[in-house]
Amino acid sequence: MSAGAVLYAATLAHLRRRTRVFAAPPLRAAMPRVTLDDPVLGAADASGVSGRVGTIAVTYTDVGEQPDRLRALIVAVEAAMEAMPADLGAEGWRLAGLRLARSRLVRGKTEHWIGTSTFAVRMFRIN
Repeated sequence: MSAGAVLYAATLAHLRRRTRVFAAPPLRAAMPRVTLDDPVLGAADASGVSGRVGTIAVTYTDVGEQPDRLRALIVAVEAAMEAMPADLGAEGWRLAGLRLARSRLVRGKTEHWIGTSTFAVRMFRIN
């Protein structure tokens, strides 16, 4: 598996232990919805070490006049991401760092609220 696939699978499994998270936007599901986006990674290799740096994002959607439910959900997911274990569980990949880079909540079209939490990630494995 690629580094991105390992990161995605580990993050999805970790978040699913705490809340309902979808791998793709569902056609029919109750609100609020949480979707894990694909990671965007670049190479950061060194002698004897394979490394990747980039981002992984979580997208939230809810309806209503106020985004109170969504705010609480964003806080819960961001706290869960802070507790992500370093061992990603496949092919020797480990997290060197994971931090919240950006969090945003905006009003979308047709009474929808859309939130995004983007996390900066650094990962490595010893060759």
